[in-house]
Amino acid sequence: MKEPVLVIMAAGMGSRYGGLKQIDPVDAAGNKILDFSIYDALRAGFKKAVFIIKKENEALFRECIGDAVSKHMEVEYVFQDINDVPEGFAIPEGRVKPWGTAHAIFSCRDAVKGPFAVINADDYYGVEAFKVLYDFLTTHEDDEKYRYAMVGYQLGNTLTENGSVARGCCVTNEEGYLVSITERTKIIKTADGAAYTEDDGATYTPISVDSPVSMNMWGFTPSIIPELGKALENFFANAVAKNPLKAECYLPIEVDDLLKENKATVQVLSSKDKWFGVTYKEDKPYVMDSIQKLKDAGVYPEVLWG
Repeated sequence: MKEPVLVIMAAGMGSRYGGLKQIDPVDAAGNKILDFSIYDALRAGFKKAVFIIKKENEALFRECIGDAVSKHMEVEYVFQDINDVPEGFAIPEGRVKPWGTAHAIFSCRDAVKGPFAVINADDYYGVEAFKVLYDFLTTHEDDEKYRYAMVGYQLGNTLTENGSVARGCCVTNEEGYLVSITERTKIIKTADGAAYTEDDGATYTPISVDSPVSMNMWGFTPSIIPELGKALENFFANAVAKNPLKAECYLPIEVDDLLKENKATVQVLSSKDKWFGVTYKEDKPYVMDSIQKLKDAGVYPEVLWG
């Protein structure tokens, strides 16, 4: 089997955060959340990282993250380009928003030739998450179906006090496989748990804080790439036509479609580590405190890439 690579989605605009949160330090040593993820991935066995970024951010990203990481593992850059659309389609006038996470992974089509993990650049997943995902990717291959994996987290451990979040809400079976996944783009913490809205806050539907959710930590074989290519053609023909400025092609939705078509299985891997991230600037103090506690416990050295 080919060595798994780590694919990192770092091209998001960070509109809710108000800037490039991927390069915002979360400790006194200048480490970013992404540094901790890459450090954990390296310890788990990953030897190569593919960064999905915007071309205009390349120099800054290299300076703040990539150059230090490249001394410890192989690094490659892929650019998510708004102009990279399926043949026969045009970019709607006024569109500036990236095309979504499925499009981001499709941007890696020339860089990914073997099994690969996918993570967000601004989420902390924990040491164990990378270990279980690496183990899966080095022991599973496609057969009559695509064999994928996902690291699941409890919804209640992924909410913020500072606003709404988007999560892939999962249904699993007794064997630990994903049955379905629904992208909820606005979930909030409530006094008695959590709730989501599908009408911009006019109404809210309660959801259990124990519900398993996806934080976009996936394990794929290369078979996902052509499937995403077909999905993007459908997305541009339908969703973009209806909502040209804001429509996004979400990776969890496309995985869910493959489940419905009985083309793939997704094993849900669990991690005891607590997720945290910086969706909003107000989340940063909590993240910094959490990182320091992990350092105090000996999970990380003070300077990761020293």
